[in-house]
Amino acid sequence: MTHSHEAPAAAREARHEELAQTYLPDDLLERFRTRAADYDRENAFFYDDLEELKASGYLRLFVPESMGGPGLTLHEVTRLQQRLATAAPGTALAVNMHLMCTGVVHAMGARGDHSLDWVLEEAQAGEVFAFGISEPANDWVLQGSNTQAEPQADGGYLLSGVKIFTSLTPVWTRLIVHGLDTSDAAEPRLVYGFLDRSADGIKPSDDWDVMGMRPSHSRATILDDVRMEPERVARRIEPGPVPDLLTFAITSNFQLLIASVYAGVAQRALELGAEALKKRKSAKRGVSYAEVPETRVRLADAHMDYLAVPAQLDSYTRDFDELADHGAGWPLRLVSARINASRAARRTAEAALMCSGGSGFGNGNEISRVFRDATAGLFHPPSEDAARPMYAAALLDE
Repeated sequence: MTHSHEAPAAAREARHEELAQTYLPDDLLERFRTRAADYDRENAFFYDDLEELKASGYLRLFVPESMGGPGLTLHEVTRLQQRLATAAPGTALAVNMHLMCTGVVHAMGARGDHSLDWVLEEAQAGEVFAFGISEPANDWVLQGSNTQAEPQADGGYLLSGVKIFTSLTPVWTRLIVHGLDTSDAAEPRLVYGFLDRSADGIKPSDDWDVMGMRPSHSRATILDDVRMEPERVARRIEPGPVPDLLTFAITSNFQLLIASVYAGVAQRALELGAEALKKRKSAKRGVSYAEVPETRVRLADAHMDYLAVPAQLDSYTRDFDELADHGAGWPLRLVSARINASRAARRTAEAALMCSGGSGFGNGNEISRVFRDATAGLFHPPSEDAARPMYAAALLDE
């Protein structure tokens, strides 16, 4: 007998498999995995991966059917991102930033705000969006900005400042940014909107030589009186924790899509750890390390760390798609999903490295690269230190 809840679950999994084979078939993933080693070694941007993703329609995943796209849900996209990250974490992390921008507009539309639908239209036409919010020494992140936004008579702005970790630096054509308008000292305003790559005053940094996620080329972007056109201004809101649909949509898509990448990294680390144990033989015991209790326990613990992560992502992304109202509980859920995924990626990558023995320490070994890629999860906002007060306050403060 089939229980009533099993049929929808089976249908969902069949749908995920169909999407996986449509957008990320096995042969494509293998090409990505092969290139990932080359990109990492050469510190090169993932141009070839990007062209294949464009050709498959991957950059249009959130574009609704009414605009010619597939109109996927956040739940469906996060599953695809997990799959992509098992082969090419740097590619997945960078593409995430385009998907985050389009996912934000998709989410706003689902909640009745269609003011930014032009973003989806431009994505359908081939524009590449990127995320320009993070700044040096700005732990307010979305709630403040060190970038100056100077208002213009026509309603536009001139922005000056530095944005860091701007993924897709070599190819983005549109950049979501924010800046602080202090022209009225009594009522400063955070300005959110989009810049065109063709605008004067945009200078991408050439400095990019990092530990992991190297193909993303998430370089800094220097803004020097860059004009944001009036029609590209999305919001003018008070600094601080002010509820707004745009910032809610940014937080939700950013945290859950980033979490998906690290969930994929953790999955791949487990696969590599298991393969390594099967290949190694213990001279002392005369058996494969896959039969040695201590090494089996190490891999088992890592597996348990991982399993809660995709389950949490599935739950929260479905809630988000179904417009569940968690109120003040949303930030707690969103940030914990990303932090838990990042922790699991580091723990499983370390376990895989230990399972591989000395061979995994070589830079040419995929385990070494996955380990380095996993460490990038330490740097996505908010950090664990910055997030902890929010969780303590939810329980302890009246």
